[in-house]
Amino acid sequence: MSFSSKVKEELSRHIGSARHCRIAEIAAIINICGKIKVISNNEITIKVQTENAAVARKYFTLLKKTFNINVEVLIRKNTQLKKSRIYVMYITDASVALKLLKAIGIAEFGKEGRLHIVHRINPLIVHSTCCKRAYIRGAFLGSGSLSDPEKTYHLEFVSMHKNQSEELRTLINSFGMESKTIMRKKYYITYLKEGSQIVDLLNIMEAHVALMDLENVRILKEMRNNVNRIVNCETANLKKTVSAAVRQVEDIKYIDHTVGLNSLPEPLEEIARIRLEYTSATLKELGTLLDPPVGKSGVNHRLRKISNIAEKLRDKREDNYDREKNNS
Repeated sequence: MSFSSKVKEELSRHIGSARHCRIAEIAAIINICGKIKVISNNEITIKVQTENAAVARKYFTLLKKTFNINVEVLIRKNTQLKKSRIYVMYITDASVALKLLKAIGIAEFGKEGRLHIVHRINPLIVHSTCCKRAYIRGAFLGSGSLSDPEKTYHLEFVSMHKNQSEELRTLINSFGMESKTIMRKKYYITYLKEGSQIVDLLNIMEAHVALMDLENVRILKEMRNNVNRIVNCETANLKKTVSAAVRQVEDIKYIDHTVGLNSLPEPLEEIARIRLEYTSATLKELGTLLDPPVGKSGVNHRLRKISNIAEKLRDKREDNYDREKNNS
C-alpha cells in the first residue's frame, strides 16, 4: 500500500461527531471528485467515483449518518489497471440530490428558477475552524495524494476548476501554510513541498499515525544527511592533511638534496627528520614526538618556515639556470 493510500485509510476511519463538520467533508468530496448532472429541477444526478475502497465507505457512511441517504454503489474493473477497482456511487432521486446540494452550499437558482451548480467553497460551510479541517480532509480523500516521504516531500490536491483550487489554497493557507496553485494539463493543482508543512497539514486533517510515520522518516533522513555531511567534511579535511603532508615531505627532501638538512637551524632540522620518518602523522602527533613536545601551532610554524626555505632554494636554482642559459 502506498503512503498516500495509508493516509486515506486513516482519514476514512475518522467520522466526526459534529454534523456541521460532516457536511463540510461531504461538500469537499462532492466538490472535488463529484459529477453533478442537472437536466431539469426534477432530474438531478450526483455521481462520486473513487478507486479507494476506504474513501467509498467513508462517503457512504457520511451520507447515511448525516442525511440518512442511501446511495447506489457500482463496482467496476479499472480497464487501465487490471487489479484495481473503481467504486461509483450515485444519488438519482432528484429531491434527495437537491436537498444535499443545498446543504453543501453549491446549488443556486437563476431568475427563471433553473438550478445552477456553483463549483466553490461556500463560506458558511467552512465558517468554523473544525469545519475547515473537515473540508481539507474531504478534499484530500477526494483528490489528494502524498508522495513516498523516503523519496521526496510532495502533497497535492487536484481540481477541475480554477476558482475551487484557489479557494482550497486560501483555506489551507489560513492555517499558516504556504501552499501554491499551478496548472498541469487541464487540471489545477494545489500543492505543498515543504516537509514540515506537510506534517502540519496531516495534523490539521487529523492523520496522526501518518504524521508520526512521516516525522520518523524525516528524522532518519536528517540523521543520514548529517552523517554524510560529517563524513564529507572529514574526508575533505583528510585530503587537505594528506596534501599538506606530501608537500612538506617534498620540501624537506628538496632541502636535503640541495643543501642538506644539517644546514637548517636545530628546531627545523628536528621537525624535518621526524616528518620524513612519520609521513602520515598529524601536526599534533608530530608535536608529541619532539623533545620537548611542541603544540600544533608550533609544529605548523616550523613546517611553514621549512617550506619558505625550500621555495627560496628553488627560486635561486631557477635564477642560476637562467643566468647560465643567457651566458651561453
